[in-house]
Amino acid sequence: MKRGKKYLNAASKIEKGKAYEITEAVKLLKETKTANFDESVELVLRLNLDTKKADQQLRGATVLPNGIGKTKRVLVIARGAKATEAREAGADYVGDTDIIDKIANENWFDFDTMIATPDMMPALGKIGRVLGPRGLMPNPKTGTVTMDVAKAVSDVKKGRVEYRTDSFGNVAVLVGKVSFDETKLVENINSFVSLINKTKPSTVKGNIF
Repeated sequence: MKRGKKYLNAASKIEKGKAYEITEAVKLLKETKTANFDESVELVLRLNLDTKKADQQLRGATVLPNGIGKTKRVLVIARGAKATEAREAGADYVGDTDIIDKIANENWFDFDTMIATPDMMPALGKIGRVLGPRGLMPNPKTGTVTMDVAKAVSDVKKGRVEYRTDSFGNVAVLVGKVSFDETKLVENINSFVSLINKTKPSTVKGNIF
């Protein structure tokens, strides 16, 4: 495969087989940028987990100190006072069965995150087969099924990220943009690594990394 000059120049700066410190890796990341747009930065962790065991399947969400450089469109499924609370908190879309019908009948997905109050989950279950594959189904573990919709909306707008182990025990999560200051990227990475350390299942022998 023939590679371009930008790729070859970037590749020449990376020492194969070397384990870089986080600060070095972030600096190198910014130096080897090749795209003409502001690329997202993804952190991938290989964890010492046996995902065949239910208690070693990690899933959750967190708000990174410096956000991720992306504003997400938030849909809240709620009624009454909670719907009003969601609107005041800055949700992009708010509704109940009307929105659920719109998704089901019009294949409407002009949002990035869905938040729902617990009482709306039975109605959402009817379109679970549509939301699930897209990773949009609200879940208590990620804080998207909650009565505190204002906080949930605020967290998403601040740059909340969701994470989940794959079948091999790996976790991938967005930690910012290449344009971020190096210090901010390092802070986001360290924050997420610290979170994973704290959520280490008690059945894991040795370190989680």
